[in-house]
Amino acid sequence: MDHPTSRPNVLLITCDQWRGDCLSAAGHPVVKTPNADALAAEGVLFRRHYGGAAPCSPARACLYTGLYQMNNRVCRNGTPLDARHGNIALSARAAGYDPTLFGYTDVSLDPRQLSPEDPRLRSYEGVLPGFTVRQALPEHQKQWLSWLRAQGVDTSAGSPGIHRPASGQDQGDVNNAPPVYSKDQTPTAFLAGEFIRWLGEQEEGASWFAHISFISPHPPFIVPEPYNRMYDPAAGPAFKRAASWQAETESHPYLAYDLDRQKRTKFVPGSEGKVMEWSEENFRRIRAIYYGMISEVDAQLGRVWQAIKSAGAWDDTVIVLTSDHAEMMGDHFMLGKGGFFDASYNIPLIIRDPRRSATAGVSVDRFTEAVDIFPTLLDLTGAAPQRHLDGRSLAPWLDGKGPETWRDAAHWEFDFRTVAKGEAERHFGIESRACNLAVIRTADFEYVHFGGGLPPLLFDLSKDPGELNNVAEDPSYLPVRLEFAEKMLAWRAAHLDQSLALAELTEEGVVGYVSQAVGSRQ
Repeated sequence: MDHPTSRPNVLLITCDQWRGDCLSAAGHPVVKTPNADALAAEGVLFRRHYGGAAPCSPARACLYTGLYQMNNRVCRNGTPLDARHGNIALSARAAGYDPTLFGYTDVSLDPRQLSPEDPRLRSYEGVLPGFTVRQALPEHQKQWLSWLRAQGVDTSAGSPGIHRPASGQDQGDVNNAPPVYSKDQTPTAFLAGEFIRWLGEQEEGASWFAHISFISPHPPFIVPEPYNRMYDPAAGPAFKRAASWQAETESHPYLAYDLDRQKRTKFVPGSEGKVMEWSEENFRRIRAIYYGMISEVDAQLGRVWQAIKSAGAWDDTVIVLTSDHAEMMGDHFMLGKGGFFDASYNIPLIIRDPRRSATAGVSVDRFTEAVDIFPTLLDLTGAAPQRHLDGRSLAPWLDGKGPETWRDAAHWEFDFRTVAKGEAERHFGIESRACNLAVIRTADFEYVHFGGGLPPLLFDLSKDPGELNNVAEDPSYLPVRLEFAEKMLAWRAAHLDQSLALAELTEEGVVGYVSQAVGSRQ
């Protein structure tokens, strides 16, 4: 490896709901991402990278804490993150950085540390402890809307209303008409511009740590010209789905529940009905818009790369480009994220460390996970490792050696409890704590284990890459099912909270590893 000479700058970028296969560097037949590809050409592309949970808050909890959901216990948007857990921002601050946020982290704060009347308890869109917020951009997008108003754009529709076609075309069918704002006025462009402005304020030679959390390509699905017409709806791979949505609903009780709850208006504001009942043509139109949204984000990444180069910081900056979770995008007649399918969790990961140029352009096909990002950044910034984390540093891959041992599977979890409304609990007749599933996905098999007595799923991916044929009840696969149930048990046993379990009190005092208390890092 090239020998590092000083502490690097760090830029962590998340692009919300970006599918891992939607990179031209990863071989997608349609989507073009030249700026992400350029980063991959100078860094390492991890082709089998997976988010640890869904939706946004659980996924980001895995990313930010380096802990699986079973340990960080952020189950849903709105589940508080236990204040005892460390995170990327606190560790960066302890290392001497001032970690600075552009966008959002979707962290619900621990209510035990706040007054009952604290307004932060009325939103799941809190800020991860440790970050300095330079430019917030929560779901209401008021900061971006005021920026648009200053440019003469009519923002009276608010958000999400502003994300409708400016022409006012009927939303019964999906159309690719652009919104009232231009390609230079998107939320992505806004955040990129704010980062670039901040970058210009940094003192020469002073190391910085920034996190840009872009909302795109998260719905609503709409994008300005020219991206709205960049992709032909007829182009693209076939959707992975059964012959009909009715056949999908019959395949498992959870899938029937999930499909029935997906409403079109969540993805295309003003549209009525259920997602699963959209036509093939409408799904393809939405997908073409989604591809365009990815290209719009990619264009803004190009602005960021150029700004870092112009600031003379390109050769001193570690860049991590990833997502929180992925997007079903028509597979199994679904949009959004969650459940158990691979498409919801396979996300991009590109890491560029300019001190490790020998591996520029390398691709890694082993399974990596969101929990690996935190220990990797600890490693790349020279901070002490934290052995209680569930993730492992990816630095050996950046060095071109690869670790001596590595996981042979990806793991993810999804919790479908609805504490406030109790919808899932009533539907399945089970307690909140039983509304969950966990997945082990190897190269050849995917095993899904449910709580609450719901039946398991097993897919033979070597024969069924679309996850369409559940063989869990096939007698010939019972040995495989048992093997994976045991793998699941062993995985959970190995990753139960290790904060103090790696230490022992002896006559000579504490022996082993003790994770540091959060307060000592603030």
